Amino acid sequence: MPVKRCEWANGSDLDAEYHDKEWGVVSRDDRHLFEMLILEGAQAGLSWNTILKKRDTYRQAYYGFDPERVARFTKKSVERLLGDPGIVRNRLKVEASILNARAFLQVQQEYGSFSTFAWDFVGGEPVVNRWCHLRDIPAETGASQAMSKALKNKGFKFVGPTICYAFMQSVGMVNDHEVSCFRYRALA
Repeated sequence: MPVKRCEWANGSDLDAEYHDKEWGVVSRDDRHLFEMLILEGAQAGLSWNTILKKRDTYRQAYYGFDPERVARFTKKSVERLLGDPGIVRNRLKVEASILNARAFLQVQQEYGSFSTFAWDFVGGEPVVNRWCHLRDIPAETGASQAMSKALKNKGFKFVGPTICYAFMQSVGMVNDHEVSCFRYRALA
């Protein structure tokens, strides 16, 4: 009997693997949170599968998503990244990733960790939703709107409410697995 997954995860083996092992798993690790924030911003206007295919190259190009190293990127670094076909070569997104690294470090300094700041938008615990179909899942929520506004006020770019909601889903701040999905109960 085939495994029942969320509707979106049936497009490719890469989608299924990400869905099965990572999507919606609670993460409070700042480096992982930084990675997902950058990748979700890079994904804007593209498919998540495109980003998953480029993820290993992103990890190399962004030095394992070390926010301190990324914050020190220069104009020369931007040009290096824009020349790398293994990432999304969009100048605005690349420049935003560097600004976001700097803002990320400021948030860490202010709150002790980025995790503390981010998880406050859901009261410190995952929101467990009960969606039956992909079409039922919202693109944004009040919490993602509040996170977006707060991030923008702190100098972040490419952090609109939809990107913030995708980030919240990816790091387990919300459990948006469909109730029929085998991962729903495991993460609920």
